[in-house]
Amino acid sequence: MPEYVYRAVDKNGVIVKNKVQDKSKQNLIKKLKINGLMPINVTQVSFGKFRRGGQKRNISNIDEMMQLANSANIAPKKETRKFSTIEKLNMSLTKTQKVTSRDLMIFTQNLYLLKKAGFNNVHALGTIIQSTENYTLRGILEDILAGVESGDYMYTTMEYYSDIFPYIYINLVKVGELSGSLDESLRQAIDYLDSSNDLNKKLKKILIPNIAQFVILLAILFFGSMYVVPIIQDIFAQVGTTETLPWYTLAFSDFLNGVQKNWFIPTAIIAIIIGAIVLYIRTPRGKYRWNYFKYKAPIFGPLVFAIDFSRLTKAMMLNLKNGMRIQEALDVSKNVVKNLVMLSIIETAINNIIVGDSWVEPFEKSGLAEPMITEMLKIGMQTDLPAMMEKLVEYMDMDINQIIDRIVKILPQLLYSIIGVVIILITVVVLVPCIHVYMGTFLFSAAGF
Repeated sequence: MPEYVYRAVDKNGVIVKNKVQDKSKQNLIKKLKINGLMPINVTQVSFGKFRRGGQKRNISNIDEMMQLANSANIAPKKETRKFSTIEKLNMSLTKTQKVTSRDLMIFTQNLYLLKKAGFNNVHALGTIIQSTENYTLRGILEDILAGVESGDYMYTTMEYYSDIFPYIYINLVKVGELSGSLDESLRQAIDYLDSSNDLNKKLKKILIPNIAQFVILLAILFFGSMYVVPIIQDIFAQVGTTETLPWYTLAFSDFLNGVQKNWFIPTAIIAIIIGAIVLYIRTPRGKYRWNYFKYKAPIFGPLVFAIDFSRLTKAMMLNLKNGMRIQEALDVSKNVVKNLVMLSIIETAINNIIVGDSWVEPFEKSGLAEPMITEMLKIGMQTDLPAMMEKLVEYMDMDINQIIDRIVKILPQLLYSIIGVVIILITVVVLVPCIHVYMGTFLFSAAGF
């Protein structure tokens, strides 16, 4: 287990110094802060194996934290130290600093460049740590470095920080380390982060304004039905007219009033339905069907499948180029995919290889892969599979870009259609009665004409 020497300050300005063993520098910093100590300096003085029996979670055990309180060696108290504004600000930032997608992108780019320059993992991580500004990420990288120096792969430590490193990112690094082509895997990880950010930005640019507009219009509809319509009814009653509001306006208004009075009933029904769906999805059968729905869903389904298959193809290409057999390449490459449907297809393909059948057949029979994809794989089996995989990767990238372009075109039209329906409801349910009042035709009925 790594050994650290730390200096920290308590809330009264007392300097605390100690030498302790802990699983990671980040874990030790968390313990110090929980015990009311603000770290000034934490230095790792030895390395060793760590986390052999724990869960891969970025969570500290409270019992371990409390043990530190009795091991602190407090220096003689001279006087209470007063911190400057900048020091207080820095202390506050270290408590709340989060690792953003930008921080992760910069780290990956730097690691890729250093690996391309011939740096080994220890030298590359040590160099990056010195220039990392984010305190949280720096502590995590020091933890990864400790693992690498003790003989572990980088991905084994990253798995403990699944809230920082995405699942696909970790497994791309895993494929790179196991296949001996980490620099190429890091390049794919950069592309993955970059494409994810671009897609998120495009979707946010489309969704946020339209959803905000939809919510505003929906609020107008509800407000008009629940408050404006009753006011118009009161006006009709006061003047004694025989005319009434349209039946659909009254029906919608009564429906909303009933929901408002008995809100707990629809709320309970919705909660039961959502709870039942969540519980079903957690079962093996439900999880499999949910994953299958992701591939067959309208609009986004083809994109999800294309991205997963592209990741699998890129990982297989790396493994095949490094001399792996197809069976081994499939077995290692499946780690970059999380969807149970794709994993089941890959497992079937591996079993087919064992019994001497075609490994392309399960992808063809699934009905998810395009005929062009399976034909390219078949041709590759007869000629040069790694070279065909490289062409297939290019084809998949083009296909993904085309699907994204279609989504960007279709999604606004779909949202505009939904907003149009709400506008029609507002016009029919709220504006028509308002125009009726404005025209004043009900007054003739009230006067007996």
